[in-house]
Amino acid sequence: MAAPRDYYQVLGVAEAATTDEIKKAFRRLAKQYHPDRNPNNPQAAERFKEINEAHDVLSDAGKRKKYDQMRRYGAFGSPEGAGSRRGRSAPQSGAGDFDISDLGGLGDIFSSIFGRRGGAGREAEPEDTETEVTIPFRVAGLGGAVPITLAMTEVCPTCGGNGAAKGATISTCPECKGRGTVSFGQGGFAVNRPCPVCRGKGTVPSQRCPTCQGSGEVRVEKRINVDIPAGVEEGARIRLRNQGPKGRGDLIVQIHIAPDRFFRREGLDLIGVVPINLAQALLGSRIKVKTLDDKRVVLRIPPGTQHGQKFRIPEHGIEKNGRRGDMYVEAHVTLPEKLSAEEQEAVKSFAEKAGLKY
Repeated sequence: MAAPRDYYQVLGVAEAATTDEIKKAFRRLAKQYHPDRNPNNPQAAERFKEINEAHDVLSDAGKRKKYDQMRRYGAFGSPEGAGSRRGRSAPQSGAGDFDISDLGGLGDIFSSIFGRRGGAGREAEPEDTETEVTIPFRVAGLGGAVPITLAMTEVCPTCGGNGAAKGATISTCPECKGRGTVSFGQGGFAVNRPCPVCRGKGTVPSQRCPTCQGSGEVRVEKRINVDIPAGVEEGARIRLRNQGPKGRGDLIVQIHIAPDRFFRREGLDLIGVVPINLAQALLGSRIKVKTLDDKRVVLRIPPGTQHGQKFRIPEHGIEKNGRRGDMYVEAHVTLPEKLSAEEQEAVKSFAEKAGLKY
């Protein structure tokens, strides 16, 4: 098969073209060569595929950067070919295809553009998938299971991933002859990439699966339970093995913790604010305080308690790795916003007897 042309030449844009210029060129050419406008022109259909492939790479900043790196090495017959840089000579024409894994780091650059790592039909190494979840404060302290729902690619349940409709025959791909890859290159430099007809499978069905339209994959909403360990901290990352798309790769969940209306955390210690009135602060009292695990603890407030004073309740904090913190109750003295005339007189009398200025 003929080697594809330089992607910049395919779209007719300069190497320094902006994203908007690339988009405009693609729209103009795609409209011109669209199969619907050229029903009896196979050359136009091939040109349309070439235009789409060029746009797919050059419109993506990451793919374009890697493509440019390969281009500078002469992989696509650019003016700055490998024979003119770093004293290296390009492979001779007719030398045959070779696996990009032989190129070391250079092969990694090219394979990352097309999603494969050299060798016919070999899939790319599974990549990790990352997501974030916000959990309640109490779940972070005590641990528990938190369900999350993710949009994810899975093997089509109808066809089992082969892309064929029920009863359809599966035959060897005529484009790649069953290899799953096709030769890609120019100027004597050739590499393998997934076949665009069979999508790397090496086979094509006589009738496509109606569920996945032949891709062998479907996009689903996947519900996963994340086991949160007790004492997990803000920003922690939990790795779920083989929970990535199609059961390949890991799912990494980054934890965020929602604030609690009562508790705040300092290491393994918990601090909770409890309002008390003036009489309780002056005369002392007994109050019930709820712990993180919903137990009730009776706390003695001594006479003369000051605003912001803390009281320690041992071993009622967060437990983690065999250690457990304490719980602290911070007393906040609340005052009435308004006093009746009688109440004002009573306070004045108290102030005078106690020697308080007002």
